[in-house]
Amino acid sequence: MAFRAAVVTFPGSNCDRDMAVALEAVSGQPALRVWHGDADLPDWLDLVALPGGFSYGDYLRSGAMAATSPIMRAVAAAATRGVPVLGVCNGFQVLTEARLLPGALMRNAGQRFICRTAELQVANTDSLFTSGFVAGETLRVPVAHHDGNYFADDVTLDRLEGEGRVAFRYTEACNGSARDIAGVLSANGRVLGMMPHPERAIEPAAVNALGGADGRRVFENILASLATA
Repeated sequence: MAFRAAVVTFPGSNCDRDMAVALEAVSGQPALRVWHGDADLPDWLDLVALPGGFSYGDYLRSGAMAATSPIMRAVAAAATRGVPVLGVCNGFQVLTEARLLPGALMRNAGQRFICRTAELQVANTDSLFTSGFVAGETLRVPVAHHDGNYFADDVTLDRLEGEGRVAFRYTEACNGSARDIAGVLSANGRVLGMMPHPERAIEPAAVNALGGADGRRVFENILASLATA
């Protein structure tokens, strides 16, 4: 199966190349690079990825200006058609600002930038991003953010919990996120926003001194799910 993914670059994105490299490493297919000012996306895409970084310098709110970029209308339309969308770190912030996911990402509880490896627990195994995991298993994935504190009101949080839309949780307090939420799914399970960076954990320690291949499994799950769809 030919896997066709697109990576969107906003002014201030700094993980777009990392995302493209990860997608090609796992799928064997180069990712299409898309500029935020583009108005359209090809209708043959299998995945749209919004990478980490500091789009528009995080002015106003993280992701707020990027959410109004021309390409986001095409991303929203693709999501409506059921095209999978993955937003990582700043990409997660953009998805909430664009109302493709509920909630908001606020300043970390400690008011400091956090850059370390975090342990995540898999909370959902029913989406195409998580179907290869076992419920409750743990992953080690890097985090690097200043505004990663996930917030939603209690009614929204209860709905997310009840509908199985929490994809990942931090196993210990990380940034103040409500109910330790690290990743959230859309109602149809086709859009995932997560603060940790799976694209930075695609190679084992024997290959990369940074070590860790747990993030690779997120991308492998996407490919496996689409191949059997």
